[in-house]
Amino acid sequence: MSEATTHSAPALEAPWRASLRAARANVVPGVILWSVGLALVLAYYFHPPTHAVLERITGLRDRLGFGFPVIGTVLCGGILPILYLRRDPAVRDDYRLRNCVFLVLFWAYKGVEIELWYRFLAFLVGHGNDLRTVLIKSFLDQVVYCPLYAVPMTVVGLSFNHAGLKLAPLVADFRAGGWYRRHILPTLIANAAIWVPVVFLVYSLPLSLQTLLFDLVLCFYILMVAHITRRQGRRVS
Repeated sequence: MSEATTHSAPALEAPWRASLRAARANVVPGVILWSVGLALVLAYYFHPPTHAVLERITGLRDRLGFGFPVIGTVLCGGILPILYLRRDPAVRDDYRLRNCVFLVLFWAYKGVEIELWYRFLAFLVGHGNDLRTVLIKSFLDQVVYCPLYAVPMTVVGLSFNHAGLKLAPLVADFRAGGWYRRHILPTLIANAAIWVPVVFLVYSLPLSLQTLLFDLVLCFYILMVAHITRRQGRRVS
C-alpha cells in the first residue's frame, strides 16, 4: 500500500512531468527503504533469533487484535513524524494541538483500513507466501486498492490537515476540475519507485507481520520526505 507524498514542483510544470521527476528523486531513498524491508524479511526466514523475536511480536498482535496495527500506524505515521516536524520552527505552526490530534486519529483509521485490506487479501487469495500469491496480492494492492481508494483517501486526509482542518479549500480544489489527474496520478507515479517493491516484501511475510513491516517502512518514508522538504526549504530561502 502506498502513501501520498510528492515533491514540490514549479506551478506551470505538467503533473506527469513533476511526478516522473519526483519518482527519479525517490529511487535512491527507495533503495534504502527496500534494504530495510528486505533485511527484515530475510532475517525472519533465515536468522533464528530474529525469527523468534518476530514470533513473540505475532503473539502480542494476536492478543491485541486490531489494537496492534492501530498503535503501530499511529506511532509510525503520526506521533514520530509529528515530534520530528515540530522541531523545525518553520513548520511548527502547522502542527498545533488540533492538527496533531487529527493526524493521530487519521493514522489510527489508516491502521484499521490497512489491516482489513491485508486480511481481505488473505481471505481472497490465500495465506501463502509463494511467488504467485505474492504477485497477485501486490497487483491488487498497487493497481486496484491504491489508485481507487487508499491514495485518494490519504490525499484528502492530509490535504484537509494542511488546509487547517477546513473543508472549503478542498471543495474549491475539487471543483476546479482534474483533481485526480492533478493530485492522485502524480502521487502514484512518484511513489511507485518506493512502494511497489515494498508491498512485494510485505506480502512475502505472514499476515501477522505484514502491518509491522508496513509501519516500519512508513515511519522511515515519512521522515525521509520531511527531511527532503526541510532541505528544499532551506535551498529556496
